[in-house]
Amino acid sequence: MTSPTLLTGLIDIRARTREAVEGGANVFMLGAGLLDQVVPEFRSTTALAIMLTASAAGRPSGAVVTPVNSVARALRAGADAVVAYVALAGENEPAMISYVSQIAEACDRWAMPFIAEAEWPNAYAGATDVRGTLDAGYLFRNARLCAELGTDIVKVNWSGDVESFGRIVEATRRPVILAGGTRLSDAALLDRMEQAIGAGAIGCSVGRNIFEHRSPHAMTQALCRVIRERWTARQALDELHAAGVSNGAREPRAVALARPGRRGRRGCVQHDGC
Repeated sequence: MTSPTLLTGLIDIRARTREAVEGGANVFMLGAGLLDQVVPEFRSTTALAIMLTASAAGRPSGAVVTPVNSVARALRAGADAVVAYVALAGENEPAMISYVSQIAEACDRWAMPFIAEAEWPNAYAGATDVRGTLDAGYLFRNARLCAELGTDIVKVNWSGDVESFGRIVEATRRPVILAGGTRLSDAALLDRMEQAIGAGAIGCSVGRNIFEHRSPHAMTQALCRVIRERWTARQALDELHAAGVSNGAREPRAVALARPGRRGRRGCVQHDGC
């Protein structure tokens, strides 16, 4: 939906789903076309979030977000939430803002939780790739704008440091989840998650760093240790090393993880401390 190439780890999407569920993933963000391949692996505690957008992610100027599904279709599929990728600073920013507001209105009408991916204009870029053109201020504006337009949960890229990420969480006034982002070593990913949780994030949404991992099950479990059990990144990494499945080098949307919460506005999960 956002990648310029097919991730080989997702060819057998049913197996990847099974491994992530066993590792503790509780939300899956998916296109509607392959639900028959993944829903059979869900448990009673697994939620489905339907992707409403695709994007031309490889364009140097940033993504052109394309609507591909509707809230009505997500309702027919029995989805628990919908997801839209939000790219600003591109050629179609006015249309993007209008589209997000329309989704929010439909979600409000049908009591459907709305997750906005307030990310870099190219979903497969990292902070180093956009440096010189964009900074943490872009994510700050994008996340806050999504909140003001009516989204329930905001997914955002790592802004580069705890201080700026904490400012994003504070300004958003909505539950924030951290995007997995570019390919990282296990140590770097877990350290980033530990910092994000400390800054107020309630969970993460990780794709490549799980699906392309040597052990998707173990990597998902390690993230759950940090997010739900409040292990340090070092402790979670040690467990991966002990199991002999850690990816030490840089390796390789999405599995989402969050602390269990209670149902609130529009049926959206409201998390303690948010």
